[in-house]
Amino acid sequence: MPIQTVSAAEASALRAQTNETVAGIARFLQETYSQRLTAYIAGIDDPKQVGRWCRGLSAPRYESEERLRIAYQVFKLIESGENFHIARAWMIGMNPQLDDDSPIRAITDARYKEVMAAARSYLQGDL
Repeated sequence: MPIQTVSAAEASALRAQTNETVAGIARFLQETYSQRLTAYIAGIDDPKQVGRWCRGLSAPRYESEERLRIAYQVFKLIESGENFHIARAWMIGMNPQLDDDSPIRAITDARYKEVMAAARSYLQGDL
């Protein structure tokens, strides 16, 4: 994907994450990965809490919302250059640019900039 197109994809992913409610993001991640993995991304122990967020019965603390939004934004970035299934696999697979951690694991370790750099690199074909 050309750099200019990657920039447009980044802007689109940022808009998607900014315009979506945290309930919508939690619902998307829960449907895409599972309630348990979404809880892991958010850094919480109780997966049922994710269901409460999805229904708007409560809201995550700042750190959890930040992780959910970042995971959603990176997913949307990869999806815009590829497709849903590749984005899902990319997020859970080992990544050499992240010391063979998955992007999801790197997000839980607060390595946000590394994950975004790996996503950009992937879309540019630089793996």
